[in-house]
Amino acid sequence: MTRPVLRTRRSSASPVARTRRGGRRAAHAAALMTATTLLVVAHPAAAAGRAPAGVTAAGTVEPTAAGGAAIPAAARARKQADPEAQRIAEAVLEAMGGREAWEATRYLGWTFFGGRRHVWDRWTGNLRIEVPASERGPETLILMNLNSRRGRAWRAGRELQGEELAEALEAGWRMWVNDSYWMFMPYKLLDPGVHLRYVGEGRLPDDRTADVLELTFDQVGVTPQNRYLVYVARDSGLVEQWSYFPTREDPEPRFTLPWEGWRRFGRILLSTSRGRGHDWQIHVWQELPDAVFTDPDATVPR
Repeated sequence: MTRPVLRTRRSSASPVARTRRGGRRAAHAAALMTATTLLVVAHPAAAAGRAPAGVTAAGTVEPTAAGGAAIPAAARARKQADPEAQRIAEAVLEAMGGREAWEATRYLGWTFFGGRRHVWDRWTGNLRIEVPASERGPETLILMNLNSRRGRAWRAGRELQGEELAEALEAGWRMWVNDSYWMFMPYKLLDPGVHLRYVGEGRLPDDRTADVLELTFDQVGVTPQNRYLVYVARDSGLVEQWSYFPTREDPEPRFTLPWEGWRRFGRILLSTSRGRGHDWQIHVWQELPDAVFTDPDATVPR
C-alpha cells in the first residue's frame, strides 16, 4: 500500500445537514450541532455497557435467530469480519485494556475538539451535553437518556418545551453519535453492524508499519454510507491513524488524521489527540452524583 497522504480538508456542509430526515425538526437539530463540524459517523449501537439482553444500549432490538433468542454480539461480529481483521481488532481491544476493563468503565467525559462537552453514563445511557455559546448560537444544555431519547434542554438559560425540546433532543443524540465515535472508535471495531475487512500492510507518516482495516456499515447510525481505513501500528498494537471516505465508492479520503497521545484513564487507554491541537479534556470517573444528569445547575467534577 502506498504511504497515506495527510488530508485535512474541511467539509463545506455538515454531513448531518446532508443526511437529515427532512422537515423542520431535523434541520433545527443539525443547526444545533454548533462546535467544529467535521464528520458524522455511523453506529450508535454500543451506547450503555449493560443494556438488557436482546436490546442494544441505543434502544434498538438486536438481531434474533430463528427461535427468537438474541444472537450474541460476538457471534455477529465474527460473521461481519474476516479472520485476520477479527484477530487484529481483538488484539487492539486487549492493547487498550481488554473487554472487561471497557465494560467496567461507567462514567466518561470529553470535550469534542475543544467545543461541546459530554458526560456519559455508559450503563444507563444518561448523557449531559454542554454546548458553549458561539457565533452559531447561544449556550445550550441537554440532559437526556440515549435509550429513551427523552430528557430536558435549555437554550440561553431558558428551558425548552414542545417542538423546540424535541429538536434539541434529536440534536443531542446526533452529537453523541458523532462525538462518541471520534472518541471511542477503536473500542467499536467489532460492534454489530460493522463490516471489517483486512486490507493489508500500510505505512504510517513516520514510516512505521501498520495493518490496515476497512470499516463499512449496515443501516445503522446517521451516515451508514461512510467508509474508513483504520491503521493499527504493528509496534504499539494501537489504532494510530484513520482515513474517512464519505461514501464507499469514493476513491480518495476526505481526510486522514492521527490517533495519538494514548494515555491511561482508569483501566483503559484512550487517544487524546486527533492532530489539531485541541484539548479533549478526557475524564473517567468511578462515581458521579445523579444530579449531573438531572440538575442543570450541577457541577461536573474536573
